[in-house]
Amino acid sequence: MNPKAARVSSRRAVIGGVAGLNLLALLGCATTAPVSRAVDPSFARKLVAYPTPEPPGTIVIDPGGHFLYVMQEGGQAIRYGVGVGAEGFLWSGRATIHNKQEWPDWYPPAEMLARKPELQEHMVQLQSGLGMPGGPENPLGARAMYLWQGNKDTLYRIHGTNEPWTIGTNISSGCIRLTNDDVTDLYNRTPVGTKVIVLAAVAPAATQ
Repeated sequence: MNPKAARVSSRRAVIGGVAGLNLLALLGCATTAPVSRAVDPSFARKLVAYPTPEPPGTIVIDPGGHFLYVMQEGGQAIRYGVGVGAEGFLWSGRATIHNKQEWPDWYPPAEMLARKPELQEHMVQLQSGLGMPGGPENPLGARAMYLWQGNKDTLYRIHGTNEPWTIGTNISSGCIRLTNDDVTDLYNRTPVGTKVIVLAAVAPAATQ
């Protein structure tokens, strides 16, 4: 088991027996009453035609279409289905993968903690501040990639999720989420410094 995941297991008493789904709902990263716990087959990972002048390896994110593409040779791309939260519609442009993390810790902003004081009981002091250790119950899932423009963090993330049924939907919060299997596959294909293009999209209402 990943050390961070083991650390989460050791803190189950702190979480107080809250089930993983209920905890994610509390954090504002879950939809309610999911129809299915499986990924819609139309959002399954597959190789598709995607003619573009961008070089192989470039990532193109289409928030409105709920897809992420990794350019390949010969006008093709690996296509991943994604779920998109409100933050996923707020930013578009070009960036690079500045850093990547396996089983990333989650640091909710102070504004969220003030708005949802009930989160405090699930937070612990971590290396970079107050947050939730990475692991199976963490809203960021198995992997996270952080997008920067030059020396500035865009606050835009590509990350995993333990709620595969939210792929292809507009979820309550977060940026771009993939299933843990897909985000791990993408993580392994994506070196630091990879160019990412985020297409503009009109933000719809969150699917609840």
